[in-house]
Amino acid sequence: MLFGEHLVVVRGGGDIATGVVARLSRAGFPLLVCELPHPLTVRRSVAVSSAVASGAVTVEGVRAVRVETLDAARGVMENGQVAVLVSPQLPDIERSILVDARLAKRNIDTAITDAPVVIGLGPGFTVRVDCDAVIETNRGHRLGRVLWQGSAAPNTGTPGEVGGRSDERVLRASGDGTVAWAVKLGDVVQSGEIGMVGAQPVVAPFAGLVRGLIADGTLVRAGTKIGDIDPRLDVNVNEISDKALAIGGGVLEAVLLWLNRR
Repeated sequence: MLFGEHLVVVRGGGDIATGVVARLSRAGFPLLVCELPHPLTVRRSVAVSSAVASGAVTVEGVRAVRVETLDAARGVMENGQVAVLVSPQLPDIERSILVDARLAKRNIDTAITDAPVVIGLGPGFTVRVDCDAVIETNRGHRLGRVLWQGSAAPNTGTPGEVGGRSDERVLRASGDGTVAWAVKLGDVVQSGEIGMVGAQPVVAPFAGLVRGLIADGTLVRAGTKIGDIDPRLDVNVNEISDKALAIGGGVLEAVLLWLNRR
């Protein structure tokens, strides 16, 4: 089986999507990632969406390059790299596999007819309605499982517990404004002010490792997720998370099973 003949289009390039991209890229699939002009990614050090601003990024040996056209995307993919295209809508390119990895907790605009096989990540997708398979994204026993019927577990509205911390580890904007940080990814901080959104301070609720920060200078609305503090101090912010790799493994399993059935 020549995987290079099967283009995978991934909608979204955040940290979870990057787990998918890494698994599929290492297996030999060509990948085109579609992103927003100004991604709201928090764990930027492990996200191919960072290529939108920087032009290129390498995450655990997987290199992603921003492209402006589909012709340029083909050239990047022929070189074994991941192409990242600013394209909120699906581009007009022949694809075998579509993965909606935007994790919007709902289906925004993906249809089961968008590709020969369509895979949805997490809540908002139903098998045989808007996709062919769903990957469970909820932490726990079923994380990364491929579902060939039904839907993923509903959104709980509460982040999974990490190091004894749950909702409090996620930083959200208290109002509209532009983000300005006084810290950087990988810093160990104490509880207290670590940045601003407009005139409002952003406060780390406990001592921990800065695992995620939305890009400095991003204009956000109240309630937007802008950061992530990890109580574990031994986490490598440059490594794809266990959750992202588990979900990526589920996507790879679904793709290989589909190809085998063909």
